[in-house]
Amino acid sequence: MLKLIIKRLIDLIPTFFVVATTVFIITRLIPGDPAAIMLGPQASVEDINQLHEKLGLNDPMYLQFLHYLGDLLTGDLGTSLSYNQSVLSLILERFPNTLLLAGFALVIALVIGIPAGIISATKQYSAWDYGVMIFSLIGVSMPIFWLGVMLVLLFSVGLGWLPSTGMGSWSDGAMDVLKHLILPGIALSTIPMATFARITRSSMLEVVKQDYIKTARAKGLLEFVVIWKHALKNALTPLLTVLGMQISMLLGGAVLTETIFSWPGMGRLVVDAIEHRDFMVVQGTVLFIAVIFVLVNLFVDILYTVVNPRVNLSGKGGN
Repeated sequence: MLKLIIKRLIDLIPTFFVVATTVFIITRLIPGDPAAIMLGPQASVEDINQLHEKLGLNDPMYLQFLHYLGDLLTGDLGTSLSYNQSVLSLILERFPNTLLLAGFALVIALVIGIPAGIISATKQYSAWDYGVMIFSLIGVSMPIFWLGVMLVLLFSVGLGWLPSTGMGSWSDGAMDVLKHLILPGIALSTIPMATFARITRSSMLEVVKQDYIKTARAKGLLEFVVIWKHALKNALTPLLTVLGMQISMLLGGAVLTETIFSWPGMGRLVVDAIEHRDFMVVQGTVLFIAVIFVLVNLFVDILYTVVNPRVNLSGKGGN
């Protein structure tokens, strides 16, 4: 297992290189002059040129790229042009907030989506089954930004039950943070919730038709035990694949959600950086999310061997 993990980590090096190269090129294509934006409209041409020289923007593109790769090898993501602060420190400052939001949304999606899919599969072609499928179709089709605005209009503007922006303060108690977390958490959880419900239903429908499930029922086991102990465990493997993808997508979806609800996370940091043409923050944040994405997928691959020992990740055939 250890050798396999090391091999997979080594295989990630080309992936990181491709991501780093792509991010470098795209961020340099963002319209606008970072130096001119930083100095403001009253800046002179001489001041702008001096800042270009200080930031290394006058260097040929290949030299900028080599310096960029050299900094990455030392763990240096650069310095923010607008915050005048280490990009890594900015990310680590905002990442816990994004992680809290994504984790809350994931819990909502799992707690509602998986049971809904199980019940839908065990009651196939019933009114509940059709209702879950309609809900899933709407959920995966609903834009996050539209849902977020509708939630704000209903629960904040209309009913006045929940705050619409900000994160609250831990000094005011966990309940204050929870109130601010509910609306963005619901908006962010809708798509993964619907996805979990559909995948769970599909996987469970395959499992409940297997002979060992019929045998378990023939032994007189309670239906609850048959479904939750025997069927669900063997239906988890496809769900793990989706889980790894959805965790990564939650971090990406947080960009829109955090913008709508003014949540102080990495998504909001990226949007502000784009507005200020701070390409150092943009490329650093994208690389950070890419690292999390590949590590999450590696972790999910390892979980396969725990849930289903017959899965052989080496690709040399199963036992």
